[in-house]
Amino acid sequence: MINIANPTFDVAEQEAVQEVLEGGMVADGPKVREFESAFATYCGSDHAVATANGTAALQVALEGLGIGDGDTVVTTPFSFVASANAIRLVGAEPVFADIDPATYNLDPESAREAVRATDADAILVVHLYGLPADMDAFRAIANEADVHLIEDAAQAHGASYGGQSIGTFGDAAAFSFYPTKNMTTGEGGMVLTDDPAVADRGASFANHGRTGDDVYAHKRVGHNLRMTSIAAAIGTVQLEQLEQWVRARRRHARRLTDRLEDVPGLTVPSEPAGARHSYHQYTVRTENRDQLRERLDEVGVGTGVYYPTLIPHLEAYDGYEADTPVASRAADTVLSLPVHPGLSAAEVDHVATAVREAVGPASRVS
Repeated sequence: MINIANPTFDVAEQEAVQEVLEGGMVADGPKVREFESAFATYCGSDHAVATANGTAALQVALEGLGIGDGDTVVTTPFSFVASANAIRLVGAEPVFADIDPATYNLDPESAREAVRATDADAILVVHLYGLPADMDAFRAIANEADVHLIEDAAQAHGASYGGQSIGTFGDAAAFSFYPTKNMTTGEGGMVLTDDPAVADRGASFANHGRTGDDVYAHKRVGHNLRMTSIAAAIGTVQLEQLEQWVRARRRHARRLTDRLEDVPGLTVPSEPAGARHSYHQYTVRTENRDQLRERLDEVGVGTGVYYPTLIPHLEAYDGYEADTPVASRAADTVLSLPVHPGLSAAEVDHVATAVREAVGPASRVS
């Protein structure tokens, strides 16, 4: 079976974890500070705050910016639920705008209309599947409306826009290091920001509201959302391999596109000029998505549907409304194919051949 994801670990990660275990400081400590510094340097950001997971990173970013009760945040309905959950967890309310049909990212004009209609306090942009959103447009909207701009970069490690690393465009950004991401710490997250006050507030919130060196100086209500030294040790090693892995993902994506772009009834991913797609997912579209998925499973090709249900249509969001027909269409037609760096060229070709055969003339009858 060619799996949709395949987390990569080697001896270096094992040795890094063993060093932490032998040192005895397995919770938050110097190893976490080391990872924060390395990740901030990699992305070109001034400050980084490591967290227990990607959802925590989103919440810490919002808390650091002062987003809370009574605020509204415009975001996408087509993402993992954590994007909107984090908004609600800080006491704010998500407002859902539609997406761009070519990129699956939040549509700037739809977002602009939502900001105006709701007098929003922030925009949370998701770089879905590892493809950067139109950050020139979103920075312009944020400046026009004088609202915060937050990047959900949970899937965008190694992506860039106009040569600038994703995670450095907004007032704050959040990354996830879940096992299936482009790099992992097992579970973990990271907040990036160039604003020291945002970093300080976020770090304080993630550490029981502590400030300064006194472990019992709690000046605000906080949470325990810290990253462990074990996770940071893994992340430090993984970060060294990230560029190599992203290049492999991009190479596999090009190979898939070369072999699938002429298949009738199938839409392959796009990469707008100036954007560097990091291909957390290689996502195609077809009207016969479920049939294609079933046929690929029969020949040993794993797939994923990200995401089959819009966030405002989930039971947890009963009462929320979203007039987002483009996002609804995407939820019915997207299918992600294996593109992870562990694939061989032969396996990529097998995936492409299987897709071509599965969407042949006989299978396109609806």
